[in-house]
Amino acid sequence: MKALEGIGLYFAYGKKPLFLNVNISISEGECVALTGPSGSGKSTLCHILSGVIPRSFEGNVSGTVRLFGNDIRSLSLEETVKRVGIVFQNPDSQLFSPTVEDEVAFGPENLCLEREEIGRRITASLDSVGMQKYRYASPAKLSGGQKQLIALASVLALEPKALIFDEALSQLDEDSAALVKHAIREQKARGKAILMAEHDPNNLDIADRVYAFSDGSLSEVTHA
Repeated sequence: MKALEGIGLYFAYGKKPLFLNVNISISEGECVALTGPSGSGKSTLCHILSGVIPRSFEGNVSGTVRLFGNDIRSLSLEETVKRVGIVFQNPDSQLFSPTVEDEVAFGPENLCLEREEIGRRITASLDSVGMQKYRYASPAKLSGGQKQLIALASVLALEPKALIFDEALSQLDEDSAALVKHAIREQKARGKAILMAEHDPNNLDIADRVYAFSDGSLSEVTHA
């Protein structure tokens, strides 16, 4: 089943288009990479597909985004985050709680879930990224890769069926990037649909398909 679809997408800041007539799809259990030069529209497309644009950031956007067959415009914020989650480039921009447990609990608490269910989700999310032993640690004392895994666990606690990584590996060293790539593979194996914006060709080995931005257009490219 197609999890994420962008159909005829157009985006502009002011009157100048960043991209137009962009089409992309990601199926369940598939990892798709999004490449292109800096400023080509990778992050913007990630934000549109996750609903961050236009909910949180302004811009002129048109076209259709479907999450598991539902037009994103018909979904509430709560319904959207249950379908798709996004992990950003800089984990420090997502982490603000004193402990890892508090960080991962934040999303489920805002869904007004029962305390027992919140605890279950914290445990399951940390287990899924191999960070259970850091449950009571301060995120500020973790490595870059560990912080990114906690950011991912925080998203997983909302139990979305699709995940978007907006250049989530770009600020990590090789060892830290390997930790996050392993977690991405694990989520793909569990049937999650994954879109990852990526500038480093060395990180495309986990992708099933690759799209590339060029001069405001997006096309699928051959991937070895």
